[in-house]
Amino acid sequence: MDRAAYADNIAEVLSGAHGAKVGYPIGLCDVEVIRTEQVGAGLLRITFGGADLAGFHSYVPDEHVRLIFPDENGELRLPRKDGLSLEWGAPRPVSREYTVRRFSAEDRELDIDFVVHPGGLASDWAVNVQPGTRIHIAGPPGGEVVPRTYDRYLLAGDITALPAIARWLEWLPRESAGWAVIEVRGPEEEIPLGAPAGFEVHWVHRGDAAPGTGDTFEKTLRGLDVPAGQRLYVWLAGEAGVLKPLRKWVSTDLQVGPKDRLIAGYWKRGIADYDRDE
Repeated sequence: MDRAAYADNIAEVLSGAHGAKVGYPIGLCDVEVIRTEQVGAGLLRITFGGADLAGFHSYVPDEHVRLIFPDENGELRLPRKDGLSLEWGAPRPVSREYTVRRFSAEDRELDIDFVVHPGGLASDWAVNVQPGTRIHIAGPPGGEVVPRTYDRYLLAGDITALPAIARWLEWLPRESAGWAVIEVRGPEEEIPLGAPAGFEVHWVHRGDAAPGTGDTFEKTLRGLDVPAGQRLYVWLAGEAGVLKPLRKWVSTDLQVGPKDRLIAGYWKRGIADYDRDE
């Protein structure tokens, strides 16, 4: 199925009442680092390019790919194409999951924003990589497609969710309304956002507290004045432990059903390559 056919599938969900996951054919692209750019103090943007991106599928803000790295012995294992999917085999190739920040089919370019932190496999690679370096990228396996017809949207997360939130705010119609709540270390990690005029943007500064600790982010969310009786879509992402009490708040206090929310643990303190939960 070509890109136009998948765009038609997504258009069908967009015209409906609720969000839904739409699967894509899962590709494996051999790409080249084209350029790097610092985005605020906390993110490093890498632009990838290459002929393989001619078959890359990207349509909506919530999409993820996996970058594949050599193992500790320097051996690079790659998944194998299996129809419209990939067979990862055992031992599983070493990979890390990242959000698609921008994709241009015309230019065959893909942007990924990396959170800069010491000791992370992908972060250390991103900080040191030079243009011309090649790497394999798998996915995305699909995207969470959300109609643009909700009365309001609540988008919130820590800096790992910032690339997706930024893409969300650019993707939504200019008449959209809602809230974007983002936790960062301080003003130096804030970035310009293309938010519709009807959005309130709240930057939550954690200061010297370690990522994934403290309750300022949760208090900010609970303090929002969310009108009753409106159709609300909620998208939350970040550290799994921080999100745990917010799941009940979204379902019980905000009364948002499972078809109108996505809550994803992107990472968990002390665990490398945490398997995100939704």
